[in-house]
Order: sequence, then structure tokens, then C-alpha cells
Amino acid sequence: MKELVILSGKGGTGKTSLTAAFAGLAPALVLCDADVDAADLHLIMAPDIQQTHDFVGGHEAVINQEICTACGTCFDLCRFNAVQAVDNTFRVDTLDCEGCGVCVDLCPEKAIDFPQKTCGQWFVSNTRFCPMVHARLGIAEENSGRLVALVREQARKQAREKHIDLILTDGPPGIGCPVIASMGQAGAVLIVAEPSVSGIHDMKRVADLAAHFKVPAMVCINKFDLNPGQTREIEAIARDRHLEMAGKIPFDPAFTRAMIQIKTLVEYDEHCPAARATKDIWHAVMAHPAMAVDRLM
Repeated sequence: MKELVILSGKGGTGKTSLTAAFAGLAPALVLCDADVDAADLHLIMAPDIQQTHDFVGGHEAVINQEICTACGTCFDLCRFNAVQAVDNTFRVDTLDCEGCGVCVDLCPEKAIDFPQKTCGQWFVSNTRFCPMVHARLGIAEENSGRLVALVREQARKQAREKHIDLILTDGPPGIGCPVIASMGQAGAVLIVAEPSVSGIHDMKRVADLAAHFKVPAMVCINKFDLNPGQTREIEAIARDRHLEMAGKIPFDPAFTRAMIQIKTLVEYDEHCPAARATKDIWHAVMAHPAMAVDRLM
């Protein structure tokens, strides 16, 4: 089983649109949306949800008003300012509570409960191309790294049950905990870079992260023709770091038109310049030694 994780180091590079286009090119795969903080792959894939599960992660403090003596110990101890005092009554703001448990352990009256909380939901769905595992994290909720790990685990389970050799994962932006959780044990990562100062900076960071975890990395450049100078710099960085260049995609309004029609780029217009470049990148990625599986080609 191989897993390709598509990363970018930053948002807005076209990572999700490229993932959706790839989903329509593979003969068999399981699709995984690991961008749980701001999931949007479902907007193109229009999944038919088959299973819905709650994601329970962490705890939150709840003050039992019948036991609380309003001593204020929890108010003084909470470094996150989650405990609020109103008319000599103390309550916990669930949006500010980090679930550290200090108030629970040190309350002299043991008046604070510490139940687990539901942070979001994860889903197993069917799409017009393949099975898909995705999730939705609640507003201002934490533990997105744990939810990413859960979604990837369920994608692997779907692949085993359906005897599918490829998992395609749309990773989160940045280099934080969710990205680290999306990268572990992956076969390879494809970094989608854009020819801009911030794009180059963030591409370097996610490339460093892949190197740290010893995950083979490839690079493709989206909208490469908007800034030829920055494109050449990305290519030079890839050469210096021994990153394989999988290809370059020109700026093409067909990407936006396809999204409006709830279609992948290849579905919308397989002969447009961006679609042809996307196909070439897909074949280059599948030919990489870390990803090559005979029957997928």
C-alpha cells in the first residue's frame, strides 16, 4: 500500500484542486482529506456520506455549582483565563479552556468535573471516483493532529478492506502538528509550490520537515508562468536539495470554472493547458521509486 500526501507549506497554492484532479486519474484509490481544520475537498468531490462518527478528544472543565464555594482558587490558577467570575459565581468558558486539568486537581472542594468532549466528526463516504475519508473539526477545537491521525488510519483501513493499493491524502497547510500527523509513514509527499516570496519560504520549510522524517519529497509549481524569476528559484532550490521536479502547471482560469461546476479540472476540460500539465505531473509522481506500483500505472 502506498500513500501520497500532497502538501504546500502554506494555504492557497492549489493543493486541494490538484488532489481532486489526481483522484479522477487513478484507476483505484482511497481519498483522504487530512486538512481537518478547514476541510474543503468535499466541495469538489460531493461525497455521499455512508458513516458518521463523533471525534472525542481532550477534556473540558465544568464547575459544579452545588459544590463550589466560590473560593476563587480555579480563577487564580487558570493561566488561560478560562475561568470567569460573575456575581461571585465562577464558570468555565469552554472556548478558552485548554483542558489542562490544573483546576480539577487543585480545587479544594473537588467541585470541578472533567468530562471528555466531542471536538468534531469524521466520515466515510463514497464519491464518483473512489471511497473517501474526511472530517470536520469543531469551531475553536484543539486536537487536530489526533483527528488527522484518525482519518489517515481509517483511510488505510478502507484501503485494506477494499484491496486498494493507493491512498491519496490532501494534507493541511503549514508545518505544524497536523502536517506532522499527515506525513508519518507516508510513501512520498508532493509539495505544491507557488512562485512567490512566501511560497518559496514555506516550500523550504515543508521540504525540511519531509527531510527530517525521511519521507521522499517531490515538487510541482502551480501558476509557474506568473513569475518566471521565482519559478527559476524554486527549480534551483529543488536541484540543490535533490528534490525531484514533478512538473509545472500554468495559470489557467479553468481551475476556477471547474470548481464552480463542482468538477475536477480534468472532468471540466481535460484538454486545457493546466489539465494536460496535471496529467503529466500525475504520471511523473507515480513513476517515482517511492510510489511505483505496477498495476497503478
